[in-house]
Amino acid sequence: MSDLKIPAEAHRSQHISWLRAAVLGANDGIVSTASLIVGVAAANTSHENVLLTGVAGLVAGAMSMAAGEFVSVSSQADTERADLNREKEELKTNPEFEFDELAQIYVQRGLDLELAHEVAKKLTAHDAVGSHARDELGITEAFSARPVQAAFSSAGAFSVGAALPLVLVIVSSPKFLILSVSVGSLLFLVLLGVIAARVGGANIWKGAWRVAFWGVLALAITAGIGSLFGAAI
Repeated sequence: MSDLKIPAEAHRSQHISWLRAAVLGANDGIVSTASLIVGVAAANTSHENVLLTGVAGLVAGAMSMAAGEFVSVSSQADTERADLNREKEELKTNPEFEFDELAQIYVQRGLDLELAHEVAKKLTAHDAVGSHARDELGITEAFSARPVQAAFSSAGAFSVGAALPLVLVIVSSPKFLILSVSVGSLLFLVLLGVIAARVGGANIWKGAWRVAFWGVLALAITAGIGSLFGAAI
């Protein structure tokens, strides 16, 4: 039985760390840049200034996403690291208590006390810190914080998302710019929702509706504000 090799099984939850950052970045890139473009265009701004505003929004947004994700996920990583260091120290100073604590976790999960002690004994001998990290703290390799990965994923996804409305500005005539950017961006959002739901194993229609709703709301509000400022000017 010890030579039995079970092939690794892929799970959708393994994608959650980068998928969350990528979807958030792309969605924010499309919504914020398209809303910015529509709002500025509704204020009767020139085509060149609309494009310049969109480019500035892309650069600023990408840097903001990268910095925000890096700081946020770094804080999570610091907390995980502190918990692991504390666990290592407790394993050195009070190994009996840590052993009983691990065994009790397995009892709570359905094992009888004798089997729980046997499992805890074998896992402690194999990797005591890893066992406590996984079963006591809930820290695993698949879900551990990765600040640099999160920062690049968010910034890259934001840039891609923000570039889509900018392309629409370039190819659209000033007369139909607001309509083209609004409709095109909503289509991009729906596609993003479908892709994200597909990768995550969720309902694609629910995912598409979710991003489309907030996209319509953001575009409508910024267009309204831009129109008010344009009328005032």
